[in-house]
Amino acid sequence: MRQFAKRFMEINCIRRSPRGLVAADLVVPVGGVEVKYGIYLQKDITLKFASTDRGRAELAANFLKLMNVDAEVKRMGGRDVWYVLATTDRIAAGRRELRDAVAEIVRAAAAAGWIDAARAERWLRKLERGLTLKEGWPKYGVGLVEGALVVRYSSTDRGGIEREARRFRAMGLEEGRHFTVKMPEGGREGYVSILKDGLIRAAWLSIHGSGDQQKLAAEFVEYILQRAREEGEDVRKKAEEVVDRGREVGSLRLTDVKGAEVLIEGRRHVVSVLGGGAQPERGRSGRTLLRIKITAEVDGVRGDYTITFGRLGAGNAAKGRAVARADAPEGRETYAERLSALIKVLTGREPWVHRMKDGRIMIECGREHLDGFALYAELYEAIERWFKWAPRS
Repeated sequence: MRQFAKRFMEINCIRRSPRGLVAADLVVPVGGVEVKYGIYLQKDITLKFASTDRGRAELAANFLKLMNVDAEVKRMGGRDVWYVLATTDRIAAGRRELRDAVAEIVRAAAAAGWIDAARAERWLRKLERGLTLKEGWPKYGVGLVEGALVVRYSSTDRGGIEREARRFRAMGLEEGRHFTVKMPEGGREGYVSILKDGLIRAAWLSIHGSGDQQKLAAEFVEYILQRAREEGEDVRKKAEEVVDRGREVGSLRLTDVKGAEVLIEGRRHVVSVLGGGAQPERGRSGRTLLRIKITAEVDGVRGDYTITFGRLGAGNAAKGRAVARADAPEGRETYAERLSALIKVLTGREPWVHRMKDGRIMIECGREHLDGFALYAELYEAIERWFKWAPRS
């Protein structure tokens, strides 16, 4: 046995099983009592304690909590065996002494050629810098899946999942639109997963919310950004991109758009917005529509323009449409071009223009255009309400 970390803990018997599992014993003495944990290195670093004595397992969990490791006592199936488990991220959130001891085991296993060198290096970097678990918040996993940001809290504790769901509701987020919940069943983990629109909304609330709602949202966003930084450069960039988007929505005013120039089919147009707003309303089909109405001068000609969004097509995608009016004094083509110029100025994207066989001209917008409209304070809240009342089915 080798003494380690100034008598705080000891490492014993680093070994490798015939199946390639690397294991070691970590003995932690506290107040004259010793608890021996198993450390296992495979796809993850796992720290485990198991006993038929639940009181002993509770003691092992309490020792870990003293080392800032979030740990719960769980029952092993239907057997009278109780265990405590912590994996890489929770260990990396613990005290320096624990992280150093586990890092020593990783180095010894790497030196013996028992674990992949690249994996060992990733573990050692994480153990060295540690992970931040904000006080009052459990550990949220933050990472990328096929380039998309994933923010999730997972646990077998039903109460923990319910607590986090309540916290998001108190923040002003809506289940289904901003976050999803799956309750744990049969000993399997459940989760609370924050959707992209949820992190965007939380970032907006962190600036524009009020009272406890604003404070809670600000704490959450700060914590998720910290966790993202700890997970690497790609995760940090993606998280900051989503949060920046949330801080931008509702930050502009329509009437600040004055004399903006844009090209449509090679022709230059000048746009000044005089006002506008948006309102969800019930359509003739019974579906909830979103009408965006904008008054603007395009090329010196004042006009009132309306784009109506609905859930359309097989995927119930958010699409907006407007029809060039036959009675437009400048003619359908000119009307469609001016409306296209207005949409491009406000959203940064040119709409699609469809010329129908009956002479009508249809101007169509997609979700990317709606995201652009959401940058404006006069439109953002109505867009949020519409998403609530007209969810994707």
